[in-house]
Amino acid sequence: MDLSSINWVLLLASLMVAATPILLAGIGELVVERAGVLNLGVEGMMITGAISGFAIAINTGSVTLGFIAAAAAGALLSLLFGFLTQYLLSNQVATGLALTLFGLGLSSLMGQGYVGIKGLSVPDIHLPILSDIPVLGPILFRHDAMVYVSILIVAGVWAFLKFTRGGLILRAVGESHDAAHALGYKVVRIRLMAIAFGGACAGLGGAYLSLVRVPQWTEGMTAGAGWIALALVVFASWKPWRVLIGAYLFGGLTVLQLNLQAAGMKIPVEYLAMSPYIITILVLVVMSSRGGRAALNAPAELGRSFHASS
Repeated sequence: MDLSSINWVLLLASLMVAATPILLAGIGELVVERAGVLNLGVEGMMITGAISGFAIAINTGSVTLGFIAAAAAGALLSLLFGFLTQYLLSNQVATGLALTLFGLGLSSLMGQGYVGIKGLSVPDIHLPILSDIPVLGPILFRHDAMVYVSILIVAGVWAFLKFTRGGLILRAVGESHDAAHALGYKVVRIRLMAIAFGGACAGLGGAYLSLVRVPQWTEGMTAGAGWIALALVVFASWKPWRVLIGAYLFGGLTVLQLNLQAAGMKIPVEYLAMSPYIITILVLVVMSSRGGRAALNAPAELGRSFHASS
């Protein structure tokens, strides 16, 4: 194995690109879960956003419109989940899993006419002076706009939850929906807004895969990214900046594995392929344990249905 063949500057720059889809999906799911809702349909919303964004971008010639369409598609699909769980009081885990299956099937149907079509080119932003800094310039300041938008969304979510009245209300709903309802807050409405935001972020994450990282449409191209985003939220203890760090760590591991394979190290591809599902099983085990939830500082009402008469 020849490690000297690895370009470490390029590797570090690539990890930001590799991390962006799960970072977008993860920060959206964090908001949903801080409101007390567990949506396991992230994978379905991501793949629906991927094909919606790709199709609109190809037909309009605008990547920006593609991302907007992806966010809208993810939000609409998430609101279906919201209607079923918040109004019809269906089980959140079962509904989320069904949403993933529905999203995978819907995207396959929508994408039949787009297989093999080359995507649009998304230019990197060249920041004067900053982009020319040795080592740091290529790593931090030569990326497409969505890499920086994802970081801004993380910062915005952190500021919203920590410093605003709306963030306090959202956290209150996640910690005790009965108390929030008693104070006059519209629990279902607040949760639906959080669910829509999470769906929009998941749609953006999926669109980033099909418009920037690949860029083309391939059936099942999310390949477990939604499950990893779910796991990131738990391992980050529902803290926005920890989601960012976790996403970059996973992105780094993904890119490093590819570079190590190119350098001659034999790592079975199957290990990476099965990791999202192992992680998901671990997450579900933790979420089903009251002790595990308490140790991780999980929102007290996470996954529990609310009814005004309860």
